[in-house]
Amino acid sequence: MITIGQLARYAGVTIKAVRHYHKVGLLPEPERDHSGYRRYTAQDAVDLVKIRTLAEAGVPLARVQVLLVADADEFAAAISEIDEALRRREEEIRQARARVVRLQAGDALVLDPGAAAMLDLLRDLGVSDRGLRMEREVWVLMQAVAPDEAAVWLADKLESLADPEFQRIYLGYDEAFEFAPDDPRLPALAKRAAAWLAGRPEMPVADPEVTALAMAAAGASSPAWDALSRASA
Repeated sequence: MITIGQLARYAGVTIKAVRHYHKVGLLPEPERDHSGYRRYTAQDAVDLVKIRTLAEAGVPLARVQVLLVADADEFAAAISEIDEALRRREEEIRQARARVVRLQAGDALVLDPGAAAMLDLLRDLGVSDRGLRMEREVWVLMQAVAPDEAAVWLADKLESLADPEFQRIYLGYDEAFEFAPDDPRLPALAKRAAAWLAGRPEMPVADPEVTALAMAAAGASSPAWDALSRASA
């Protein structure tokens, strides 16, 4: 006969776990002896090891109770079923870990390499986190909805970013997002943008519905930018 502490130690569990298994009916709780202590048998230790092993394998405690009284064939069939469930779970975990690894790639997870490289360039130029988020959201949607047009616009954007004047204008627009719509700096910025665009070849016209959707999803609008659009028109 052994004490609850010895039982827990032999089975590799805590005394609290033994008491929990008593409470849920998995392990019968023996009567106290004349000294007031509960005494356990070797069979209790064997049963507790089985309970611990099944529980650690992810078997619900209600199912553990059934397996403890199953005959050899029923137990073997149940273990095979549990093993298959664990194999499926292992595959799900493997796929989840693969997704986590892809997430570490950042923008490359949801954007093609060209768009991801463009965002890296904007980040290096000092574009704000807000501006980067807007660009990312726009390109995610545009590449999904209009991939052919998006490829053309992306090539143009990358070419434009090689021009120092465009870089300055872009950074000016990024800074102006939070300006008041009557900020005196806006007209000059709009004039520079219009002059730069005047020397550029005409680009394919984007679907206005798709463009509006992408801009709305990115939150790419502010009173100052609306004022710049009106001044550049």
